[in-house]
Amino acid sequence: MQNTKIIWDDGVPTSEIYGDIYFSKESGLEETRHVFLEGNNLPNRWSGNLDDFHIIETGFGTGLNFFATWQLWNECAKGRKLYYTSIEKHPLTIEDIRRAISIWPQFATYIAEFSWQYPSSFENTATLALSDNQVHLTIIWADVSNALGSISKKADAWFLDGFSPAKNPDMWNESLYKNMSVLTNPEGTFATFTASGNVRRGLQENGFIVQKITGFGQKRHILVGQFVAGI
Repeated sequence: MQNTKIIWDDGVPTSEIYGDIYFSKESGLEETRHVFLEGNNLPNRWSGNLDDFHIIETGFGTGLNFFATWQLWNECAKGRKLYYTSIEKHPLTIEDIRRAISIWPQFATYIAEFSWQYPSSFENTATLALSDNQVHLTIIWADVSNALGSISKKADAWFLDGFSPAKNPDMWNESLYKNMSVLTNPEGTFATFTASGNVRRGLQENGFIVQKITGFGQKRHILVGQFVAGI
């Protein structure tokens, strides 16, 4: 698998394949926190007692979601185990990741540790042990529909990222939602930036209670929800 080509537009990384930005330069981090961290209620969930926590993400991209999650974990749950599994069909080089994340100096120590273990070639799966083995990042270099079948550990939360259904329709399909129903712990949650009716219906038909809530910035709505087996 080859790394993807990035187009830089005033410091903002854009996918040449999908013709879409990875994040907004002005509000990318704030959007990540609103959609994925708060959308999955992670600050509150992590303030309680737990031994470990597993997140599955569709689309690693620049790693922004991961770095924001890693930082929050260290603030809320340091000393416990975070497992973070991310799927990426079009990996970025470490140089592009560093350039993208350099917008946020608060991640400097995180990107430095991450860079030591990030692979130079992309073959199947990479596993990184970070923060003294308390944070385990697994990146699967594959299409989402193929990668989900290789995961055995169920998710406590999902970050449904990747590019929008309009830009990347191959990812947002029935296979994704069915796999999620198999791979989600009871009362596990999801959050996604899209409010697509097709996405909402796909999740509802596979055991998820779905809510449409206020989005971030110019995005009017996003979807969040919880898995309830048997509904």
